[in-house]
Amino acid sequence: MNLSREQRTEQEKHNSEVKTNALRIYNSGITNISNITRRLMADGHEIWGRNTFHNFRQVVAKIVKEDKLRDENPSLFDECNSIGIDASTVKHAWYKGKHWSINFRPDEIGPSFDDMYQDHIKSIEEHTFDYKKIVRDKVKDPHLLVIDPADVHIGKYANKFGTGQDYNTEIAVNRVMEGIDKILQYSNSFEIDKILFVGGNDILHTDNSRRQTTKGTPQDTENMWYDNYRAAKNLYIACLEKLIKVADVHYVFNPSNHDFMSGFFLSDMIESWFRDCENITFDVDLTDRKYFLYGKNLIGTSHGDGAKQQNLGSLMSVEAKDKWAKAKHTYFYVHHIHHKTSKDYINVTVESMRSPSSSDYWHHKMGYKSPEGIEGFLHHPENGQVARFSCIFDEEC
Repeated sequence: MNLSREQRTEQEKHNSEVKTNALRIYNSGITNISNITRRLMADGHEIWGRNTFHNFRQVVAKIVKEDKLRDENPSLFDECNSIGIDASTVKHAWYKGKHWSINFRPDEIGPSFDDMYQDHIKSIEEHTFDYKKIVRDKVKDPHLLVIDPADVHIGKYANKFGTGQDYNTEIAVNRVMEGIDKILQYSNSFEIDKILFVGGNDILHTDNSRRQTTKGTPQDTENMWYDNYRAAKNLYIACLEKLIKVADVHYVFNPSNHDFMSGFFLSDMIESWFRDCENITFDVDLTDRKYFLYGKNLIGTSHGDGAKQQNLGSLMSVEAKDKWAKAKHTYFYVHHIHHKTSKDYINVTVESMRSPSSSDYWHHKMGYKSPEGIEGFLHHPENGQVARFSCIFDEEC
């Protein structure tokens, strides 16, 4: 967002207390940006604008980066400051001396794997992982709630000027959290004893440092790849911490075409994060199709870019034959196409999920448009799917 000079002045004034406290925490030895952000938010500090974790973290990162630049390159910092340039956004500079004219810029690839690993280690060192086991009363009329935030594409970028709609990391994260809140609100009159959370399915928009998918297709993106990864990590942690307060959770991961590697790394990390939580179970291997048995419901999930829909029932009967023998109701929830379809085949009902993400420029140009939303489904152990819930984002949920 481009700010006027008055808005920038207001922003700096409003964020001054956050800046002072962020640097105080950083200089005390806590150097992990996410941990600094959590401490500031827990203490009740607020930034100028929307106070989401992602926005707050960006402000803290900018404060720390500018402070480092002031120490490491004071001349560059002072020059930027004197002419109103945000020093933290400088990508390259041109130095003209008496004998040489030199163009230089920092490395834009981002942190190495080791840097990210150390960042994660620092993050978890102060996280107690003190997920005490929640002992729940037995419910009389149990149900399974399926929550499936499909094709979120964190890192995708679109704006109103090019596509008629804005979409970015902040919107993606907010839509997932809003969608889950609405589904929990809609389903709160039912007794829920289990939640199936479907992860993966293009949670991230790209899979490398060159803003490309796994196969190398260029994408319109916002932020650097590591910023988007961290945003997705924080989103999944927030989702699961919210859901385990309602019921025990089973997390399944579906590998996908935009983020085959990074999506797996993310889910594998989430499993490690909750390793001491007895109220969550995980299925995060790289098999394309996952299966979950609840009462007489056999539920399959897949990204949807592999086997044909008409073959999913037969595959289910072979790949999950022990569960198949116990099931009366069989379902497959698939993704990838970003719009709603539902069809009964002889041996399975296949349903594709809506996506909360807006069209980027190419998809807008080609006319790919459908309602954007987050969906949930309610299954009775004996009677199968008995309800569905949708939060559509181009209208009031």
